[in-house]
Amino acid sequence: MRCWYEGPLAAFDTETTGMDVEADRIVSAAVVVQDAPGTRPRVSRWLVNPGVPVPAAATEAHGLTDEHLQHNGRWPAPVMYEVVEALAEQARVGRPLVVLNAPFGLTLLDRELRRHRAAPLSRWFERTPLWVLDPRVLDGHLDRYRKGGRTLTDLCALYGVPSEGAPGAAEGAAAALEVTRAVGHRFASRLERLSPGELHTLQAVWHAGQARGLTSWFARNGTQEAVDPAWPLRPDLPRAA
Repeated sequence: MRCWYEGPLAAFDTETTGMDVEADRIVSAAVVVQDAPGTRPRVSRWLVNPGVPVPAAATEAHGLTDEHLQHNGRWPAPVMYEVVEALAEQARVGRPLVVLNAPFGLTLLDRELRRHRAAPLSRWFERTPLWVLDPRVLDGHLDRYRKGGRTLTDLCALYGVPSEGAPGAAEGAAAALEVTRAVGHRFASRLERLSPGELHTLQAVWHAGQARGLTSWFARNGTQEAVDPAWPLRPDLPRAA
């Protein structure tokens, strides 16, 4: 039987107006599906008119301007439904979903669904769970003492995955998928006996430990910044009384 990193995988990525999952918006999204290593992936792309201005810093990062999104993007409500349905289809067929920095990407999608569809992300996975593989968490646990960053660019360089500049959502998803396969191969002796479902559960524990470590590191360096330990989805913010 093939190990999970040699079998079918899907990946999800977005481009956004910023890094605040509670306030920022998705401007593009992509789902990449690959049946086996080396096979041609199937790619679904969405471009969104977020209905809010796109900050200059965000445009500089991904190249999507207000004008381009207003002329070519679709309204968020139908796009968010199509995106979450594409993710639900991966769950229904038992295909693991790669999401680099899942607490950001999946939480932002959850907030967009609440904003535009009045429904949380979890509604689509009440019967069939979504097994998430986060290469940042996997690499952080399996090679925890390595110095250096763990951005997509860093991981692509480390694992020999081609990466050209600042990718779009589809390119980012495809690169994260390949990095995840490479992590599996490099640490096969520690991963090959674990199922995607078991890994999903373990990553929640590993991420929580990583978050505590980062929070302690910030405190030692004089920064009172807490890293959310929740994975793969951050909880709702408490409502004001």
